[in-house]
Amino acid sequence: MAVMRGKPMNKGLLIVVSGPSGVGKGTICNALRVQDKELVYSVSATTRPMREGEAEGVNYFFLSKEDFLAKIEAGAFLEWAEVYGNYYGTPKWIIDTQLAAGNNVLLEIDMQGAVQVKKAYPESVLVFILPPSEAELAKRLSGRGTDSAEVIAKRLACWQAEKAMLKYYDYAVINDDITLAVKKVSSIIAAEACSVKRIEEEKE
Repeated sequence: MAVMRGKPMNKGLLIVVSGPSGVGKGTICNALRVQDKELVYSVSATTRPMREGEAEGVNYFFLSKEDFLAKIEAGAFLEWAEVYGNYYGTPKWIIDTQLAAGNNVLLEIDMQGAVQVKKAYPESVLVFILPPSEAELAKRLSGRGTDSAEVIAKRLACWQAEKAMLKYYDYAVINDDITLAVKKVSSIIAAEACSVKRIEEEKE
């Protein structure tokens, strides 16, 4: 199912996808990019170590803590947050340039960052990816094989607070079946691109 681009809109649509670590949001975003080649994926910056199979400028821009803090001071990020002891941020110029060009932009960021984006871009669409259950979330985190038992326990503890952020989102999608979850997020993007409210805002 291809994602509708929403033309003849002049300004692109900003879609923010969030959820707890291990919920499958990265897999969903990758599938959306395969379906819609024109969907722009905004690469975030982070101070966390590069994982096996990741590449600079593809998965993240990997920065030292010192470099990241300097960019914060320079106002280079649309949003940034410290998550699980590491910093993450969205380069502001990438978002502004792509939206102005009429391109739909996909952001995969944490809940703190999503709230910041919503304040800066009230027209953005926030989608929260939920696990079927906490037990299933724990199983997925363990199955990845990238985190220690201590880190997994920390992330599961954070999930209790993360659930409270759901109230700031426009949509929630339970990822109990990856194909269905991708289809739902794709449908959300298509519907938002054609919304009357969005059309009227573009006319103003």
